[in-house]
Amino acid sequence: MSASAPPGVRAVLTALPAEIVITDPDILPAYAGDQSRLTTRATPAAVVTPRTTGEVSACLATAHRHGVPVVPRGAGSGLSGGANPPTDAIVLSLHRMAAIVETDPANRLIVVQPGVVTGTLRKAAAAVDLYYPPDPGSVEFSTIGGNIATNAGGMCCVKYGVTGDFVLGLEVVLADGRILRTGRRTVKGVAGYDLTHLFVGSEGTLGVVTEAVLRLVPKPRPPHTLVAPFGTLSDAGQAVAGIIGAGITPSMLEILDRTTIRAVDRLTRMGLGDDAALLLIQSDDPHAVDALSEIEQICIKHAASEVYATSDPTEGAMLLEARRLALPALEKLGDWLLDDVSVPRTEIASLMARIERISRRSGLTIGVFGHAGDGNLHPTIIYDAGDPASCDAARTAFDSIVEEALRLGGTVTGEHGVGRLKRQWLATELGSVGVATHYAIKAALDPTGILNPQAVLVDHTADISRRAP
Repeated sequence: MSASAPPGVRAVLTALPAEIVITDPDILPAYAGDQSRLTTRATPAAVVTPRTTGEVSACLATAHRHGVPVVPRGAGSGLSGGANPPTDAIVLSLHRMAAIVETDPANRLIVVQPGVVTGTLRKAAAAVDLYYPPDPGSVEFSTIGGNIATNAGGMCCVKYGVTGDFVLGLEVVLADGRILRTGRRTVKGVAGYDLTHLFVGSEGTLGVVTEAVLRLVPKPRPPHTLVAPFGTLSDAGQAVAGIIGAGITPSMLEILDRTTIRAVDRLTRMGLGDDAALLLIQSDDPHAVDALSEIEQICIKHAASEVYATSDPTEGAMLLEARRLALPALEKLGDWLLDDVSVPRTEIASLMARIERISRRSGLTIGVFGHAGDGNLHPTIIYDAGDPASCDAARTAFDSIVEEALRLGGTVTGEHGVGRLKRQWLATELGSVGVATHYAIKAALDPTGILNPQAVLVDHTADISRRAP
């Protein structure tokens, strides 16, 4: 342990088994932040890698007594700076708590620790002929703890919902080390406040999740897939509105704009064309043929230049590869800053058109892709991280996109979380009473403000007890 470490940090590390403590100066910089861009980051004073709930409890209890900041971390794949520690903080890395504790097919649930990779969880569900729907783009490396912390989504959200829709109960270590169990294993249960979903999406600011009871659903049928290109964003937006308005709920309804289509085509040589927008749609409904036939007619009505449909799962997977490669393709264009906003589904075309204007005004390339079925878009700003002027332009464009989403009745994040990147914008969205209520909850569960300070709430380490409504 470094003699220069603050006394509180030394006290925490002394209280823990040496084998779960990392202070190697060559390793610590790897824990300075997540995958976000344009966020502040710092090398932590130490990293703790607990193996049990008891070790998490011991860490937090001692940190609470000594006022040491603790930042929980999953796989570090976040995109909003939620895992970026402040100076002299301890990073609590949960990657070693990666056990599937129980699989209960009869009750359609699975119990897991937070370090379980999302893709591994989905495979475990499939092994008992069940399905865990949330499928974030980071599914093969993100962990369920991080998914719960940000209430992550994915391409299947339009039908199945986000991570929080599948969380039945949690084991959570509170800021002072006490262990709380929330929720249930039953189909129904309304006893008391819904504490489970208070922690879902809280980004490690209220407690540390050490176990989760998750709901599973029957394995869906092989999906049918449809692809429809459009000559204008407006036509694509009208098609989305028409599909939703007709009462059809596909299992996937994704959109790519022209910039993204071109980038994917350059990467894959798939021959995607040069249309203004591309819709990729799947249905795993028992009546998928009828549903896709109706969707096809809606797309044609709204000027789709052509429509291609297939019932072959292999062909469907190949077609969806274009969507899965959207971000990797845009990454090839330069440094990137990924946004995450949601608007009412009827406003998708309006937001995309406004983003085009922001792109022209900033002089930066901005590709847009995302989940048209639930209005969640991911504008991706391409800039030069080595050029301060380009960085400033990227940040201005990013803020302009968030502002336009709010003007259209939307929200500042659909699935990536607030982290450190969007704290000011969260305050704008919540309003003064909403912010005060958030502070009151934070003060009740973390009165000394040690859990993930500087994340989600603006300046929440400054006398949070006086901010109650």
